[in-house]
Amino acid sequence: MATDPSTPAAAAFAGEANFTEPWSARVRTLTRLGRHREALALLRHGDPSPPPHALALPSAAISCAALSLSSGVSQIHALASKRGLLPVADAYLLSALLTSYSRLGRLPLAHKLLDEMPLESTPHTTLRTAFNSVISGCALHALPGACFAVFRRMRAASVRFDSVTLLALVPAAPPSAVPQFHALAAKAGLAAETSVANCLVSTYARGGAAGAALARRVFDEMPPASRDLVSWNAVLSAHAQNGLAIDALELYRRMRGPDGSGVEPDAVTLVGVLSSCAHLGARGVGVDVERYVRERLPGFRTNVQLCNALINFHARCGSLPWAQELFDEMPRRTIVSWTALITGYGMHGHGDVAVSLFEKMVSEGIRPDNVIMVGLLSACSHAGMYDEGRKYFSTMESAYKLRPTLEHYTCMVDLLGHAGRLEEARELISSMPMTADGAVWGALLGACKIHKNAEVGEEAFKHIVELEPNNAGYYVLMSNIYTDTGQLDCVARVRAMMRDRGLKKEPGCSYVEHKGRVHLFMADDHSHPQAKRIYELVIRLEQMVKGKPGVRENGAAEGHVEKAAAQPVVGFHSEKLAVAFGLLNTEAGSEIVVIKNLRVCGDCHLFLKAVSGIANRAFLVRDASRFHRFEGGVCSCKDYW
Repeated sequence: MATDPSTPAAAAFAGEANFTEPWSARVRTLTRLGRHREALALLRHGDPSPPPHALALPSAAISCAALSLSSGVSQIHALASKRGLLPVADAYLLSALLTSYSRLGRLPLAHKLLDEMPLESTPHTTLRTAFNSVISGCALHALPGACFAVFRRMRAASVRFDSVTLLALVPAAPPSAVPQFHALAAKAGLAAETSVANCLVSTYARGGAAGAALARRVFDEMPPASRDLVSWNAVLSAHAQNGLAIDALELYRRMRGPDGSGVEPDAVTLVGVLSSCAHLGARGVGVDVERYVRERLPGFRTNVQLCNALINFHARCGSLPWAQELFDEMPRRTIVSWTALITGYGMHGHGDVAVSLFEKMVSEGIRPDNVIMVGLLSACSHAGMYDEGRKYFSTMESAYKLRPTLEHYTCMVDLLGHAGRLEEARELISSMPMTADGAVWGALLGACKIHKNAEVGEEAFKHIVELEPNNAGYYVLMSNIYTDTGQLDCVARVRAMMRDRGLKKEPGCSYVEHKGRVHLFMADDHSHPQAKRIYELVIRLEQMVKGKPGVRENGAAEGHVEKAAAQPVVGFHSEKLAVAFGLLNTEAGSEIVVIKNLRVCGDCHLFLKAVSGIANRAFLVRDASRFHRFEGGVCSCKDYW
């Protein structure tokens, strides 16, 4: 490779400049501090008096690599060979050259240097350093096959691997090979080292929920005193990123307690915790986290990822004004910031605000991506904005160079279906350039439930059974369509299909946070300590909603209500019980927030609308797809859900 004589490296090595010890020490210090140009400039003007000193050469090689001066590394290599320092005389220099070549992507030269080493006469530690450098270089450039080939060669040469070897190999390994490296680490007595254990936890976490379980096992096997911040962040993120939000929050609770051994969370920790709070609707924990952020991290607004997590938390937990305020305070916003806020407004049914925000984002020069388009189309669907949704979907490719994916088609089928345009939704599915998946057909089936269309529902259900035969929710949906259309024989047939396949309906559950505790309710659940009072109140409210006599204006019932409550009470969905608990335990005028795992049914929707007017209270209910704010006898969804 030709050398540019104007570069610091070329000037430094022109004429093979010699160095005395003080100069070498200063070069090493400058390199260690990242002041690479100064290090190379010092070499150029160093003390030329003999004898030549080699201590500065490794640092010089590292500085050249940091400045992408490939020719400088080659000159150092040539100079070292001429002085007899290679291939084995100076292990530190050898490592520096191998590392520098690897960082610069000149892996053939790194392999050549490794090939030139006489295995029999080279010290074992020098060999290990050399192999580790090449393995790390291959891993850096995403060449897993080359990594493993060098590792096999290392094993064949009877060179013992160490933690450095594993830290390069494990992240590069496919999921199926990670347990093998784990076993090797355990056999070599390295698995208990904090760095190796942290690496295993992080790598296992990429394997979904099953990988998170393995990550948790590695973490639990670590001595508590050896768990550092990286350990906690790795295992917490493993659960948060794989939808295991309850486990993530439990780990955070342990971290903040005696198990944490005084380890304080950082922004990475808190992002994972806030993500889990958003997923669960755990407002109390999330508010505590935000309080910690404001007290301990005063400059948090410059941390874009943390601010995005806070915006997403507030938007998904029903606090849109807080989300908007945080968004407005950010000195720099990314597309993730816009996505979190737009999606939040969409979940609350404020499609007009979501569209306005999207247009503002585009006007500020931020190019939309596929994720934000899903949020925008979903917002249009929730708000019944057919024309706007159709426009944005049809112009995705022409305006933003984005090709619609299955998620975008699912949003559009949902939008068309909600609007009662079932035939148009079927035509859209037929025109898709890819095969429709269960979610697309499921959106059509959901629309058939709204509009009581069993014929189109049967078509969608037929495809779903082929694509997702074990998804019990779709069987229940089809059964409900048959129930609504009076086809009881078909209801029995679908239920028989479920029995034959061993499928069970996912139980509906709702929960309310109160005074730091989460109160969980299942349908017809009598396990809560306040169950008697809760059911009595639900019965009174049902009677008031239906206008039955015997109910005084303040909600107290006459004796027959208590008698009815003493009988087995069935048919009460979980959201009714959760709201009744909230009415019994919260102050008048305060908002009651309920999180539900399934879609709110029509009966409960009518009930909650009426009770919000009777009790003069606001209920914010987050179901499986959106928010409903019940207040004054009406719902924010305008009965469009």
